[in-house]
Amino acid sequence: MTPLRLLLAVTLVWMLGAASTVFAHPLDPALLDIRESPTGTLEVLWRWPMSQTVGGPLEAILPDACKPLSAPEVSHSGSRVTLRWRAQCGEGSLVGDRIGVAGLRERQTDALLRLHLSDGRLIQAVLRGDAPAVTVPERSGRFDVLRDYARLGFEHILSGPDHLLFVLGLVLLVQGWQRLIWTVTAFTAGHSVTLALAVLGVVTIPPQPVEILIALTILVVAVELTGGERETWIQRFPWAMAFTFGLLHGLGFAGALTQVGLPGDEVPLALLAFNVGIELGQLLCVVAILAVRTSLVRVPVCWPTSAARFPAYVIGSLAIFWVIERTAAMF
Repeated sequence: MTPLRLLLAVTLVWMLGAASTVFAHPLDPALLDIRESPTGTLEVLWRWPMSQTVGGPLEAILPDACKPLSAPEVSHSGSRVTLRWRAQCGEGSLVGDRIGVAGLRERQTDALLRLHLSDGRLIQAVLRGDAPAVTVPERSGRFDVLRDYARLGFEHILSGPDHLLFVLGLVLLVQGWQRLIWTVTAFTAGHSVTLALAVLGVVTIPPQPVEILIALTILVVAVELTGGERETWIQRFPWAMAFTFGLLHGLGFAGALTQVGLPGDEVPLALLAFNVGIELGQLLCVVAILAVRTSLVRVPVCWPTSAARFPAYVIGSLAIFWVIERTAAMF
């Protein structure tokens, strides 16, 4: 590893390491799930991570006409709190009403809205501090589905330090533009396959072991970065490794999309848009790494030979931390 690549790696690894203390999970937003019956009765599920209760919990906002029929049932699952209750909103439809979450701006977080209307439509939205509520539309357009799910995929990979760290490892490991392009393409193909299979229900694997295996893929890349001049099977065929590990990362991406759900009448489009968003985020990461490397070509930096493996040690340490953390979370 050249001094330039070492400098680049140390900087990016430090940034990702700092991000890992913020993102305990790649995507863990609050969820407001509402099911509307033809009689105007709502089945409401309101779930949020306990980490978002600092300063008071977030609050689900329903139309003024909706009156609760029962006290909320409270349950806890891991670090999440779930409330379930029924409400009566009259004989009319929810179309034209506003539904949202209060407190997003103050806590600088997002929430997911999943609304099952009585006419069979599924409305999806990502609620943010600057747009904490939505007006139930007559019908979601295809462009809205494409935009929302592409943005969700883009934000998911950029908010997941484990996925970004794996991509960084690939860029540091693979020599040559052509080999790098083939390797990144193979990673894309791998996670695209399992993303589709998992979201469509063809493959069902619990998320906890998947997250552990994803951390192990990062550890494998870190070990390869310490290999020095010896040529291993992975270094000879990095695209095969990237495709195989991409299958695991795709299951992780699917976990995020499964939490949100897919619109019943636009499943292929939403799945494609989410995957495109992931690819755009991944491409941005690769381009940023290569751009920084190119800009530092003329910077005179001298590092001791022993420091060449430092980025691998940092990447490996973070991977081991995630393995231990995610394994402990299963018990």
